[in-house]
Amino acid sequence: MNTQDLSLALQMDSTLGEGIGWFDGRWWWTDIQRKRLHVWDGVAAAPLTAHLPDRLGSFVHTRSGRMVLGLAKSIVLATQPDAEGRIEILQTLAEFEPELDGNRSNDGRTDRAGNYVFGTIHDVEDKRAIASLYQYSSRHGLRRLNLPHVAIANSICFSPDGRTMYFADTLDCRIRQADYDAERAELSNIRTFVEVTTPHGWPDGAVIDRQGCLWNAQWGAGAVVQYSPEGQVMRTLHLAGPHSSCPAFGGANGDQLMVTTARQELSEADLAAWPLSGSLFTLQMDEPLSLPDVLFDDGPL
Repeated sequence: MNTQDLSLALQMDSTLGEGIGWFDGRWWWTDIQRKRLHVWDGVAAAPLTAHLPDRLGSFVHTRSGRMVLGLAKSIVLATQPDAEGRIEILQTLAEFEPELDGNRSNDGRTDRAGNYVFGTIHDVEDKRAIASLYQYSSRHGLRRLNLPHVAIANSICFSPDGRTMYFADTLDCRIRQADYDAERAELSNIRTFVEVTTPHGWPDGAVIDRQGCLWNAQWGAGAVVQYSPEGQVMRTLHLAGPHSSCPAFGGANGDQLMVTTARQELSEADLAAWPLSGSLFTLQMDEPLSLPDVLFDDGPL
């Protein structure tokens, strides 16, 4: 990791920074293991931090101005944090995998139709493929997607037209794609999009840009890799820490790349070598690439 293409945006000590996105003029992300939601305007010395009742794997914003939170074992409807960081849980929408004690929610986002799509992780030391991927909608409730079980659901994102879903089982070291029917919550023609060949890299969070390219944070490699819609490596960017976890595009003009990182699984020697682990890193792009996620459909705009 001789070249560090991304610079420090905000120094943090997140245990497991994840799920970053740009919404309403601010960056939003979770520190999963610390049960925190962070919100940052890109200027303040520190983010607004909301403390949650459980680990937050992923979250989405809704048409009504509220949030859907993917907590460890449940999907809940909640208010956005107020000026002091307080969040009110309004309603439990669904529960999942109560019989699997080691599982919790993980990566997720809305599809292009406004449904919440997320996956779970077998969050123990000896991980097994007993986790799943789901779609939640106000109309149909919780539906398990017809995909193989995974150990760590990750890299969930959708082509600009919404007809292709991308996903990964991190331990499999492949990002897959499938034809996606949002209304039926069904996938077909499952195939490999890319095999991750970045040294020490494992596929983590991913985002699709406005040109249809997939950008993937690769855990262990301190890298973000841009793939063309055909799966060719276009560029590899590095940052000052091994555990890059999730990329997003945003900023006022949609031309800023922001990446979360983590301190989890790093030894004291690792942290001494990479003291900025857990921080946000950024790169100014040459053109606007942001393709905003669709708001969760919880009623009229």
